[in-house]
Amino acid sequence: MDPVTERMVADVLAGEFRAIARLITLVENGAPAAIPALQELFPHTGRCVSVGITGAPGAGKSTLVDQLAGHYRALGEKVGIIAVDPTSPFTGGAILGDRIRMQSRSLDSGTFIRSMATRGNLGGLARATADVLLVLDAAGFDIVLIETVGVGQDEVEIARTAQVTLVLLVPGMGDDVQTMKAGIMEIGDVFVINKADHAGVERVEAELESLLAISSRQDGWKPPVVRTVATEGKGIDACARAIQSWRESQKQSAFQLEKRIQIQKERLLELVHAKIVRSLLRDQRTFGRLDELARRVVERGIDPFSAAEVLLAAWEAQRSH
Repeated sequence: MDPVTERMVADVLAGEFRAIARLITLVENGAPAAIPALQELFPHTGRCVSVGITGAPGAGKSTLVDQLAGHYRALGEKVGIIAVDPTSPFTGGAILGDRIRMQSRSLDSGTFIRSMATRGNLGGLARATADVLLVLDAAGFDIVLIETVGVGQDEVEIARTAQVTLVLLVPGMGDDVQTMKAGIMEIGDVFVINKADHAGVERVEAELESLLAISSRQDGWKPPVVRTVATEGKGIDACARAIQSWRESQKQSAFQLEKRIQIQKERLLELVHAKIVRSLLRDQRTFGRLDELARRVVERGIDPFSAAEVLLAAWEAQRSH
């Protein structure tokens, strides 16, 4: 590891915000210096609590994150916020700005906020989110709140990143709870009905409770339903208590251990896949072959499965040299 990266790692471990931001930028951009830095930081991880917050656009995710951050800061805990935003089609960057939505936190020395663009990733999480979480964990943050783009079938990815997942619902938005049960009901550890001062909250809560009553989880946890009015700070304490209850219930869970092992297996395969692709495209001839094969597939000169085999053979030949 070069002296510059070594110094950056030392500053991250000391909780220096500029170094944290600099390393996160390297991680997002896939810079070569990011890997040795993450390797050095990994032994210092495993202490923070990560909370994923997901829900339909307009459900009040940012407001709830802001209020939860205030709650944990009042307890003296360091808070990290990862706000995963849609990608700008022009710059590739995040469209929504964290300090526009969470201005009350931006000047707090105990809160670190980072907006990340999804860059086309379907699951609502940026590809680098897990690595950014690692950085914040090593930097000494007690709790990291991860706000996703929105809710949908692909949003189950949040359950592979955060330890506990909050699913936000609001009354009167038209997205019936019944339409969500296919993917979202399985990932929610705590269900939050935000804007609970609006009409229809009882119906939403009744639907949720009926669905939860007929479903069962392997870890034995029954997700609680919490009402909040995030704009007024109501229900935030109850929300935090529900998160703590889930943590306490999972401490000795053998199922949770197996789940974490399975998640790491998938993560390792993703890393291997990314490494193979980078290795393959490092060779200019192979990169040119990719363009040629893509054109031939479009022209129906070759099927995509055979084209993939050609690329794989090129990668294996590249390794043998």
